[in-house]
Formats: sequence, C-alpha cells, structure tokens
Amino acid sequence: MPYDSPKYEVEETIDGIEIRRYEPYLTAETTVRGSMERAGNSGFRALARYIFGHNETENGMSTKISMTTPVTQEQDGDEFRIRFMMPSSYDADSLPTPKDADISIHQVGERRLAAITYSGRWSQSGYEQQLAQLSDTIERSGLTAVGEPVWARYDPPWKPWFLRRNEVLLEIDG
Repeated sequence: MPYDSPKYEVEETIDGIEIRRYEPYLTAETTVRGSMERAGNSGFRALARYIFGHNETENGMSTKISMTTPVTQEQDGDEFRIRFMMPSSYDADSLPTPKDADISIHQVGERRLAAITYSGRWSQSGYEQQLAQLSDTIERSGLTAVGEPVWARYDPPWKPWFLRRNEVLLEIDG
C-alpha cells in the first residue's frame, strides 16, 4: 500500500545524489532529548499516538489519520525534531488538534534539498556514513548546504532491513 509522501521534482542528479525541489506540506512534530536512536523511537511513539486518535476534531471527537512517509528526524541543539508529514487531504484548518501539548502542527515551505537514498538498518553509523558522502558531493559540486541534515525513514520496523528505504537530506541554498 503506497503512503502519501511530500511531492517533489528532481532538478538534477549528481553522482547518484538527487537535487529536489519540494512543494509545501504540513507536519505534526515533537522535539525529544536523548541519543539519536532513542529520540527517534520516543518521538515516533508520541506522533503515532496522535495519528491513531489521540487528537480532537472540531466536533470534539477523535479521528485516525492515515500514515504517511517518511518519518524525519533532525538535530536541533541538544534535542531532535521528529516529524510526520500530514496527508495532503488535510489543510491547517481541517487537521485534528493534538491532545499532547508536546506535539505541534507546522507548515514546511517550498525548499530545495539534496538527497542520498540507501537501504539498511536504522543506525547512527549508517546515517553518518551517508551524510559524509552527501556532504562531500555537495561540496565538490559547488553547492551550499544550509541548516541541519534530515534523516528520513520510509518503512515500518517489520520490513527486512535490506529492503528498507532511508535517506539523508540537506537543504541547498537557492
């Protein structure tokens, strides 16, 4: 079953790295302290509760929100921001309100990202290896990365590790 994902256009490919222009989209997000892997798991659980019904609609009811991909994670100081993209069928006014005060809704604007895609386990070492390759390609290409890298995970934990789709993304100036 395909999941809703942010829409983007590939502008160019450089040594296997895609330069993408993303359209705006809504996210539910939370910020968590801890190691990279623990923060990702903790943030995921909180956001999963929100989409599974720990929310409130205009009529005071709760509703389930469809899963989307990817789950993203980026470092913000000594914390990590974990995000679920919200289905494109929602806008800021129609999205249910989180009951958890640590979850907030945000609009992510149009942006240009460099992306490296890889398969494998969700490990910090795998992420760091891919980030190094992505950063090197960006630098050699004369592009300028801005902001913090984003770790994107597309598959559920029960999917065999060698079939999982993961990405590391860096925003590109311009």
